[in-house]
Amino acid sequence: MVNGGLAKSLECSGFSRESPGHFQEMVIDFNISVYLYMAMIAVAQLTNVMKTLADPTRRAVFERIAREGEIAATGLVKGSKVSQPAVSQHLRALRDAGLVMERRDGRHIHYRVAPKGLAPLVDWLGHYRTFWNERFENLEQLLKETE
Repeated sequence: MVNGGLAKSLECSGFSRESPGHFQEMVIDFNISVYLYMAMIAVAQLTNVMKTLADPTRRAVFERIAREGEIAATGLVKGSKVSQPAVSQHLRALRDAGLVMERRDGRHIHYRVAPKGLAPLVDWLGHYRTFWNERFENLEQLLKETE
């Protein structure tokens, strides 16, 4: 447990559970710091996913991978107007953003959508789904009242 480890570290540093004031403040500060750090990571992940999918060509590559289920990089080049180096660059960006996974099979690399890759975007949109559902319900109620 994180707090248990923190408690032992603080006690070794001269703090004790018997002097709860300062000790508890440090534990609370630690918990807040961890929460803020996790929130910053979540924001960074969301930003990275959004930036990655903002490029129309990259988004088309991602959509094709999603449609195919799994496709080799060479298959992404065939039938498209995008060069092999450009496809490789887009695949690297998608992989770095956690949106795709790769599987090597000899000299070929196959790509598929990473199951949790879109989670930061889905979570963020979920917040606004609730927001808009509430607004539409309020609007519907207002319209019923004005009839």
